[in-house]
Amino acid sequence: MTMKTIPSKARVVIIGGGVSGCSIAYHLAKLGWTDVLLLERKQLTSGTTWHAAGLIGQLRASQNMTRLAKYSADLYVKLEAETGIGTGMRQCGSITVALTEERKEEIYRQASLARAFDIDVREITVDEVKAMYPHLNTADVKAAVNLPLDGQCDPANIAMALAKGARQNGATVIEGVKVTSVLTKDGRVSGVTCEQNGETFTIETENVVNAAGMWGRTLADMSGVTLPLHACEHFYIVTEPIPNLQRLPVLRVPDECTYYKEDAGKMLIGAFELKAKPWGMDGISEDFCFDQLPEDFDHFQPILENAINRLPMLETAGIHTFFNGPESFTPDDRYYLGEAPELKGYWVAAGYNSIGIVSSGGAGMALAQWMNDGEPPFDLWEVDIRRAQPFQKNRTYLKDRVSETLGLLYADHFPYRQMATARGVRRSPIHEHLKARGAVFGEVAGWERANWFANEGQEREYRYSWKRQNWFENQRQEHLAVRNGVGLFDMTSFGKIRVEGRDALAFLQKLCANQMDVAPGRIVYTQMLNARGGIESDLTVTRLSETAFFLIVPGATLQRDLAWLRKHVEDEFVVITDVTAGESVLCVMGPKARDLMQKVSPNDFSNVAHPFGAAREIEIGMGLARAHRVTYVGELGWELYVSTDQTAHVFEALEEAGADVGLKLCGLHTLDSCRIEKAFRHFGHDITDEDHVLEAGLGFAVRTGKGEFIGREAVLRAQDKGLKRRMVQFRLTDPEPLLFHNEALVRDGKIVSTITSGNYGHHLGGAIGMGYVPCRDESEADVLASNYEIEIAGVRVKAEASLVPMYDPKSARVRM
Repeated sequence: MTMKTIPSKARVVIIGGGVSGCSIAYHLAKLGWTDVLLLERKQLTSGTTWHAAGLIGQLRASQNMTRLAKYSADLYVKLEAETGIGTGMRQCGSITVALTEERKEEIYRQASLARAFDIDVREITVDEVKAMYPHLNTADVKAAVNLPLDGQCDPANIAMALAKGARQNGATVIEGVKVTSVLTKDGRVSGVTCEQNGETFTIETENVVNAAGMWGRTLADMSGVTLPLHACEHFYIVTEPIPNLQRLPVLRVPDECTYYKEDAGKMLIGAFELKAKPWGMDGISEDFCFDQLPEDFDHFQPILENAINRLPMLETAGIHTFFNGPESFTPDDRYYLGEAPELKGYWVAAGYNSIGIVSSGGAGMALAQWMNDGEPPFDLWEVDIRRAQPFQKNRTYLKDRVSETLGLLYADHFPYRQMATARGVRRSPIHEHLKARGAVFGEVAGWERANWFANEGQEREYRYSWKRQNWFENQRQEHLAVRNGVGLFDMTSFGKIRVEGRDALAFLQKLCANQMDVAPGRIVYTQMLNARGGIESDLTVTRLSETAFFLIVPGATLQRDLAWLRKHVEDEFVVITDVTAGESVLCVMGPKARDLMQKVSPNDFSNVAHPFGAAREIEIGMGLARAHRVTYVGELGWELYVSTDQTAHVFEALEEAGADVGLKLCGLHTLDSCRIEKAFRHFGHDITDEDHVLEAGLGFAVRTGKGEFIGREAVLRAQDKGLKRRMVQFRLTDPEPLLFHNEALVRDGKIVSTITSGNYGHHLGGAIGMGYVPCRDESEADVLASNYEIEIAGVRVKAEASLVPMYDPKSARVRM
């Protein structure tokens, strides 16, 4: 084959010619980018795209992921006419069956969500399943859901069609070229070096996209970029042709970890087994190209036995292909998209966890738009590369974790489900203290956090369910202790950032919507906004001195927040330092908090000496701490920032003194149930970069009069034009049902949106949820005059609505 000339310059170099890279090239070319260059080390699709199963399911776990999947499906239908390459895309529909009551609840909840996202969905009876899928053994089927517009496709041809479409719009695609390094200058990408037939070339470029799939981690590592992914073995078999086999919908039996796809008169049976086999621990061979991995029939046999029971016709069908190929998986089962925080101009689209075909059409569109506009087109936080923690690129960690993430696709998606593998990497200094006192831990961003405390003699692990779990009563006791007495939370996992230097104030005034020019020792609750008025970060800022500020952010968003701050440093003299590991945070919360503090410290904790929103150094036990009077649970309380070397001592002093006032150790589940009663917003759920700060009900933390800041114009516009929707708090009038997240929100009989976050209000006596209600040109009274219900697994439950916090609306308790 004739070798294409490698250009000396490009606007962007896309590394990797699988479906992801081809989609990005296609969408950038469509946006009018000239000089788009895609380089593939061997041949297009030769990594994992070629052997993908090609299932196109529209419903994903969130509105925007569903939007991307629907976009992919529409694109794959249109590509054929545009490029002349058959994509094999047909909307044959899909059926998911449940074999247990818990799975029935899950798929019915998903059906409610599908309706909220405007996806055609039907709950179908066992008889209807049998009519649509006559070969299925339905003896133990409890329930089923049908999505008529789901489909299947030919993955390799889709990649080829995208590549052709990219070329038709001016992009260059070259195979047989291996990128050997990414060059940098002054903290941004400046070029790549590559090899073609033993010859080395350098290409000047300011943008690189790592779409290298299972090679992505190693490639990123060469540039100091964190891209945590690892390959696993993925198995399927294809039968010999089965006589008289008609066209069938895609069938998923998640309780048996299997999916079934009819293709050209044969059946393909694939699996997402609960304990997978990691692959490629010693790197991936240089000549890997359309490679298969060795068969492991012992590993697949239990799956096959279940499959023969489920589809008895398979017993007599011959096996045409036993396939085992590698695919890349990530620590949290979600892919990575966006600009790497470590290097400007280094973009990522990789780690698709076996849903690369259905994701890549939409992900390519979203990333191209992001690169073009300098900001994501809508909230993509759940797949944002900035959620990755630097330690997660560790290969020992990844090998352990991905053995679990492969199976999560079809595992029960219970609320509060915790990862079982690769645990214990980041711990608070009092981890062992809490463990000895009954703590049951969850994990966020690698941090082990006490989620709830087991009683004496109670088992210390989760028993998952869609109903009340085994810790519900523990949470109630902790919750009521915070409301009526005093509780202690370990919040060491908070992200802590110092911003200092002679221009620190001016810098933070530019980024934050609230007034930062306060006296040293004052704490300010604020948001950092984008130009659209959306919320990039939700934080508190404490002024330590004239030139030093201390920022507290959620543990999960630390990398994102650091990246946002660093991206906006222009010519200011300012230093931004992550000091998360330097201090622990012990939160003493509840009406008896002052009584407890006075027992462990000689300092004055009265309202006069230490008002709400103030921080100062105190003596505590035999040590020192900074006491911040601020709360996320809506009670009197202090967050104590303690040097990590003194944390255990301070904890012991608090515990000893707490015996007299009934101090109770509390977990993160209680923190969340208390905050939702107070209608405090949760970043990533209730507020995101596409939620306008005024629509989120956070206008009280915005000071347009202070002068220019990012997002100010968008705030003034919304004040002028009015709000399109409002954040509302809901309480179910029936105390029995539970709310978690993503239930359908029904206004006057019609689904209008979804619940953004939910938990149980043990003080208010029912499940509490937050959610946006569309209300253009409506007054607050109009919003509250409607009848509201929340649809949970197909059942509508009456809800009360409020625009002010249902618990302590005047915030008198925090100022006691």
